[in-house]
Amino acid sequence: MITGLHHYALEVPDLEVADGFLHDFGLETSDKDGVLIASCPGRDQEQVRMTRADHKKLQHVTFTVAGGGLDVLRERLETAGTPVLAEPPAGASGEGLWVTDPDGTPVQLIETDPAPARTAIGVGSNVGGRRDRVGQRAWTELGKDTTPQRLGHSLLFTAQPEAMEAFYTTVLDLRVSDRIKGLVTFLNAGPGDHHVFGFIRSTHRGFHHASFEVPSIDAIALGADRMRSRGRDAGWGLGRHTVGSNFFHYIQDPWGSWIEWFSDIDQIDDCWIAQEFDVPPHLWGAPPPREFLQNREPAVPQAQS
Repeated sequence: MITGLHHYALEVPDLEVADGFLHDFGLETSDKDGVLIASCPGRDQEQVRMTRADHKKLQHVTFTVAGGGLDVLRERLETAGTPVLAEPPAGASGEGLWVTDPDGTPVQLIETDPAPARTAIGVGSNVGGRRDRVGQRAWTELGKDTTPQRLGHSLLFTAQPEAMEAFYTTVLDLRVSDRIKGLVTFLNAGPGDHHVFGFIRSTHRGFHHASFEVPSIDAIALGADRMRSRGRDAGWGLGRHTVGSNFFHYIQDPWGSWIEWFSDIDQIDDCWIAQEFDVPPHLWGAPPPREFLQNREPAVPQAQS
């Protein structure tokens, strides 16, 4: 019933700093009644919402739901004993259904189709014995389209991944894609991207990262070059993940969480069988920095499963 991740919302100490960071990353920003909104160029859909608070914190996540899905979800929520929230968080819309997950994070469910992402410029590849690009200089084209096309997925820190997995799969109907043993659970919304959501085991709840698709591995590298040229930290990348298989480059935001460009992620179908792997997160590339799995959000009492 859930068709994708619509947007995520953070509370942050400084909206001006956030605006500059998101703009450098490649998103378009605007103000909406005091809320910072960020979208992907060429896509008519909010991808990020930020409001001001003393500390960085995940405020809510919003998922799109297929037509008629909200009625089914209401029944599931009632069966599970999960109450619907009477009011949304401050600054959020009252559209759709609002519930809280086992960690206490508000979750919005809206019955709408995901907005289409802009079409990427296609440049053929000459690899693996294939010759798809003949009579064309690739380098003159690859830098023309480098900004994010869409929000693909987000991963959260949690101290209770089993309870979180049970809620998001049995109640909200996401599916387990794969797991990295003892560390990460990846969830999908049916045929499409390997994962749209997931959890990283931690001491307490928190926001780990959001990931945006760009047209190519070259767009990832050029985006990282752009961030470095504007004085941003080099982050972690370039590399290719193990589980999910996507190319990646992560940049740490001003408050200690991460934002990622990705390209070439595994696509799954209804026959996909989830597996558990005892592997590092990267197939190749430099090892992750020590702070990559540090949960820097203040610890707060967690809801009990």
